[in-house]
Amino acid sequence: MPPNSYVSSPSRDTYDVVIIGGAMMGAAAAWFISHDPDFDGRILVIDRDPSYEKCSTGHTNSCIRQQFSSALNVRISQFGADFIQNLRQHMGDDPRVPQLKIQNYGYMYLADTAAGADALRAACAVQLAEGAETRLMTPQELAAEYPFYATADLHLGSINLKDEGYWDYMAVFDWWRRPARERGVEFLAGEVTAIERDGACVTGVTLATGMRIGCGHLINASGPRAARTAAMAGIDIPVEPRKRYTWTFSAAQPLCRELPLTVDPSGVHIRQDGKDTYMAGAHSHIDPAVDPDDFDMDQDIWMEHVWPAIAARIPQFESIKVLREWAGHYAMNTFDHNAICGPHPEAVNFLFLNGFSGHGLQQSPAMGRGIAEWLVHGRYRTLDLTPFHYERIAAGQPHVENAII
Repeated sequence: MPPNSYVSSPSRDTYDVVIIGGAMMGAAAAWFISHDPDFDGRILVIDRDPSYEKCSTGHTNSCIRQQFSSALNVRISQFGADFIQNLRQHMGDDPRVPQLKIQNYGYMYLADTAAGADALRAACAVQLAEGAETRLMTPQELAAEYPFYATADLHLGSINLKDEGYWDYMAVFDWWRRPARERGVEFLAGEVTAIERDGACVTGVTLATGMRIGCGHLINASGPRAARTAAMAGIDIPVEPRKRYTWTFSAAQPLCRELPLTVDPSGVHIRQDGKDTYMAGAHSHIDPAVDPDDFDMDQDIWMEHVWPAIAARIPQFESIKVLREWAGHYAMNTFDHNAICGPHPEAVNFLFLNGFSGHGLQQSPAMGRGIAEWLVHGRYRTLDLTPFHYERIAAGQPHVENAII
C-alpha cells in the first residue's frame, strides 16, 4: 500500500489510540507507538486532508538546527539529527529504508544590536553545554569568511555547521507511515467534528459523516488546528495558525560559497536551496492569527520587506528572479513558543502534540518517541519532556524559547 494511502472507513468502532492529524507529528506518534514492543493495541490516525495540501508539513522549508535558547530544545534537535542520519538503523536495519544525510550549511544568526549580541552569547553558552558546536563570529570574521555579507551594522554572528541545515523530510515521513501500516495502523480520511468526554476521560470522537469511534487514548496532533481540536474536549490551548511566506529565487551573480540559513535582524531568513538557487522566508510585521485554510500570498511583503532586506544584507541579491512562492502556517504557541505535549491534567487520556511554533518537523522524532513512552509506559524513558506539559500553561509559568524565526 502506498505510504499516503488513506481508507475511507475504519475497520473497527473502537481503538486503543486515536490520533487526530496524520501529518509529520501524527505519523511520528503512530510509528513510535506501534513499534514499541510493549504496545499490543490498535491505532487509528484520522486526517481531514490526506493530500497534505493544507497542513504545515506540506509547506515546510525542511531544516533542522541546534541553535535554541532552551537546553531541552537542543537535546530534542540532537536526537532528531541522529534519527534522520541513522534512519535505517532506527527502523531495524530494514534494507528498504534510505540512508539520509543533513546538508550541513548551518544556521547563521546575525545581531545588529548589543542586546541581540548578548542573546546570541547566552544561547551559545547553553548550546555548547549540550555538546553543540556553535561558534560566535565577529563582524571582521564574518566579512573574511562570508564576503558577500554586508557587515557594517553587525555586532555578532552565531553559526553551527554540525547537524544544521536541510534534510529530506519526505523520506522520513514516508517511512514512518509505511511500516506503521505494516504493523496494523489505520490511516482514515475524515474530519473529527466532536470529541466525547466523560469527566476525566475522553471516550470517543464523532466524524463529519456521523460515525462514532471509541478510543482509549486520544492524541491531538492537528497542527495549526490544535486549538479547535482541544476545544471540542472543553480544553483551551494558546495555539494559533500564523502565516509564513516562502520564495525561491535565482541570482544574476551566484554567491562564492554555500549560503547558511541566515537569520537576519530584519526577521527575514535566506538560505541555499540548490546549486545556484536560494530560498527566503518571512512573515508580516503584524503577524496576526489567520484561518487555517488561508494560504494566500501577500505580494507587498516581498516588494516592501523581503527583497529590500536580503539585498541590503547580501548586495549580490539586488538582481534576482523569483522562481516559486508559497504560504504555510506555524502552529504558534503564543504563551511561550514551546511545544505542548503529554497528558491533560484533568482529561488524563487526552494527549497533546501541539504548539511547535515552527519547530515541529525537526522535533517530530523526539516528540513522537516521547508521546509513545508516556502512553505505553506512563513515563518518559529518554528525554524528560515534562517541562512542556500543559500544567505550566494553567499555572501561568512559561518555559520560553527565544530563538524563534
